[in-house]
Amino acid sequence: MSVSTPRVLRKQDGAPQYFFAPCPRGLAPALAEELTALGARQAAAADAGVAFEGDFELVYACNLRSRIASRILWRVAQFPYATENEVYEGALAVRWKELFSAERTFKVETNAHRSPVKSLDFVTLRVKDAIADHFREALGRRPSVAPRDPDLRVHVFLDERTCTLYLDTSGEPLFKRGRRDHVGEAPLKKNLAAGILRLAGWRPGTPLLDPMCGAGTFLSEAAEMSLGRAPGRDRAFGFQKLARYNAATWERSLAQAAREEKPVEALPIFGSDLYGRSLGHAALNLREADLERAVSLKQVNLLELSAPRPTGMLVTNPPYGERLGDKGSLAEFYPQLGDALKKRFAGWTAFILSGDPELAKRIRLQPSRKTVLFNGALECRLYEYRMVAGGNRPRPRTSAAPARK
Repeated sequence: MSVSTPRVLRKQDGAPQYFFAPCPRGLAPALAEELTALGARQAAAADAGVAFEGDFELVYACNLRSRIASRILWRVAQFPYATENEVYEGALAVRWKELFSAERTFKVETNAHRSPVKSLDFVTLRVKDAIADHFREALGRRPSVAPRDPDLRVHVFLDERTCTLYLDTSGEPLFKRGRRDHVGEAPLKKNLAAGILRLAGWRPGTPLLDPMCGAGTFLSEAAEMSLGRAPGRDRAFGFQKLARYNAATWERSLAQAAREEKPVEALPIFGSDLYGRSLGHAALNLREADLERAVSLKQVNLLELSAPRPTGMLVTNPPYGERLGDKGSLAEFYPQLGDALKKRFAGWTAFILSGDPELAKRIRLQPSRKTVLFNGALECRLYEYRMVAGGNRPRPRTSAAPARK
């Protein structure tokens, strides 16, 4: 099988550029909406990300402002293949010297789905060789490979017949907002938290409570959204090391984002936790992000907590056996959680993330919606409960028959 020359997206091309934004599984539809609002065209949600197109400058807005994407990948080539050597030939045809300089370091990462090749490690090696050989033939020198902290990352994706090559315009994953957070035993990635808030339909101004807030990820994401802060304003990106990087355009993007920020003020965002150590992590994270005045925190048992406003949204990630607590104590806690929601949060909508369906059944409230999400590799469900007077407890089919769980 002959390898067709890959179409490389070059600076002089007037055609659209093509991108892919991976995200936590289950959040792709929400990410497609977010990217479209940022100017992406033809955004198409896949299993674990969104393909879209636009001008190259779109990478500035998407990296700076996306809260849900894990990375923004720029597609630089796509071609058919059947063997590792055909991957090499396709990668060699890419004009890498027009994409980044020989002084940059790089790393290649390969992923595949139903690929016929026997070794992904060998594919990775062949793509490294192709990039090095291209530079050596064109310039007489080559960039160095850096297994750790490379300037640039090249992503290879193989399906059954097609090889796609991407340059990573993000560098560090986008859920790393530029600060090292103080985390507890079960941290939630920021892009998953932001995606859950979007799925829940939360909007700035709506009272928000996380009664088991841990390190405060839901709280900080909601506060930054309320204040109009761009999540990437305090960090560097991979696109700054590409040949197409335009510093003036990027500075204008940063300046525009800064103008849109609102002054910090008290917001109807509330967090609590039973454990002082967890609440201390949340307080420290909020303080270091200059959000301390925006969020109200207190140490209290959820089962004794009253709603801070007549109506609002409760969003939380309680223990479900993969982190704090054991299954025995959790089996006792979940029915108490359901009772507390029913008795103390009438008029609120609760969203509870759980990785254990059996524990979730013990809440003994009828969810109005279930959404499958993945917290890393762990399959979870986001349960929505609309707390109205009279409760959400399922009715028994007859007076003698128990309710179906």
